[in-house]
Amino acid sequence: MALESKFVTVEGVRVHYQEAGRGYPLICMHGAGPGASAESNFKGNFAAFAEKFRVVLYDMPQYGKSDKVVINEGRLSYNARILAGALDKIGIDKAHIVGNSMGGQVALKFGLDHPDRLTKVVIIGSTPMPPIFTPFPVEGIKLIARYYKGTGPSREKLRELLQTIVYDSSFLTDAIFEERYQASIDPETVELFGKSQGEMIRENLAPDLPRLKAKLLIVWGMDDRFGALDVGLQMARIVPDARMHIFTKCGHWAQVEHAAAFNRLVVDFMQH
Repeated sequence: MALESKFVTVEGVRVHYQEAGRGYPLICMHGAGPGASAESNFKGNFAAFAEKFRVVLYDMPQYGKSDKVVINEGRLSYNARILAGALDKIGIDKAHIVGNSMGGQVALKFGLDHPDRLTKVVIIGSTPMPPIFTPFPVEGIKLIARYYKGTGPSREKLRELLQTIVYDSSFLTDAIFEERYQASIDPETVELFGKSQGEMIRENLAPDLPRLKAKLLIVWGMDDRFGALDVGLQMARIVPDARMHIFTKCGHWAQVEHAAAFNRLVVDFMQH
């Protein structure tokens, strides 16, 4: 399925997105790993979603083909506001969102700040609050923070990071690895994340999540080293309309490692 690059400008920031399918809008939002983009995170999912929905693969500022801007405020608040402006420009009033990792955190913040615009939301290994039982930040997040520091990006660093993301590293084909590596060494990206501002202001959404109006599906990998499982359990308890699905033999990329089952799970959740 061919994807066409499109752009809108919000607060002077050029934001990239791609579309497929027709129907109720479903926004796919990526995580924060080096070289991440919506297409790279959801290339095994968007076609299945597009059979039922108008799918928008959305690159957050700093990632993919969107502008590499410095963010001097809470990353979740900023991205939720830019997303709202982008959807205005695209002509989308209400939507479902599927968000991987940080994308899921932004989706939750968007639902809190714009309660009438988010209908249903699926989050994958997203940690909008600190864990109770796990040291924080967790192992994988430390690897992301180190990637652009010191000697800078390298294939060795990226291989270590990506092997930590998945339970079964056979998913990491040479093509996937090289695509992510080339995206991660984009000069503007290296300059941006090489600065100390890469340490973003951390926002804890726990006090606000009990007022989330959207229906929530929490998806987690039992072997996730980027998101502590107990955070998902906490959210399942405090969000009014929440349910949780745990994949065994699965790391931080449930949508990649269990793509077919994940696609069925999400489409069923969105339709009922």
